[in-house]
Amino acid sequence: EKQMKVEIFVTGIISTNCYVVSNEETKEAVIVDPAAYPKKLKSYLQENELQVKAILLTHGHFDHIMGIDGVLEDYQVPVYVHEDEAELITDPILNESNTYTNGYTYDKAEYIREGQILKLIGYEFQVIHTPGHTSGGVSYYVASENVLFSGDTLFHGSVGRTDFKTSSMSALIHSIREKLFLLPDETVVYPGHMGATTIGTEKKINPYV
Repeated sequence: EKQMKVEIFVTGIISTNCYVVSNEETKEAVIVDPAAYPKKLKSYLQENELQVKAILLTHGHFDHIMGIDGVLEDYQVPVYVHEDEAELITDPILNESNTYTNGYTYDKAEYIREGQILKLIGYEFQVIHTPGHTSGGVSYYVASENVLFSGDTLFHGSVGRTDFKTSSMSALIHSIREKLFLLPDETVVYPGHMGATTIGTEKKINPYV
C-alpha cells in the first residue's frame, strides 16, 4: 500500500501552509504552494531523499508562490496553476507582491483546468476550479487518500478573503457549496492558512456557508 505523507511547513511573511506531499514507497514528492524555500524545507527534502516531481499552486498570490525559484534551483519540475490565474501570477500588483515585497512574478507555469487529473507520484490529483478568492483558484483532490488541498478557498470555520481585484464572494460560496461540499464528509482539508479540518466539520460549523 502506497502511503501518502503530508508534511506541513508554515512559511513566508503571512504564515502560509506549504505542503510536501510524498509517496513513502517511491520517495517521490510534490510541493503545494511554496510560499518560501527555507532551510528546514530544503533539509527535509534532502534528509528524506525525496525526488520532487512538481509544484502545485492553488492560486497565484505572492504568499503562495515566492519559494518557486528556490525549489526550481534544486529540482527542475513543472509548476501547475489554473489558466485563469495567468494574469495574476505574472502581475506583481494583482498578486499583491508589490504591497509586501519588491514584487514577484512567475511566467513559466503550465496551465491546468477544471476536471484535469494530474498523475503524479503514484496518485491522482484532481483539479477542482474554485474561483472566489481569486478567479483562477483551484483545490486539489486526491480521492484515494481522502485528501483535499483547498488553498485559500475553505478554512477551518472560515473562508478566503474576497476583497482582491479578481475576487467574488458569491463565486467563493458557490465553489464551496456546489463543489467542495459534494466531496465525502471524511475528506481531510489542508488549507492555505491555519489548521486542517474536514468537509463534514465545515458543513456543520462554517458560518459563511
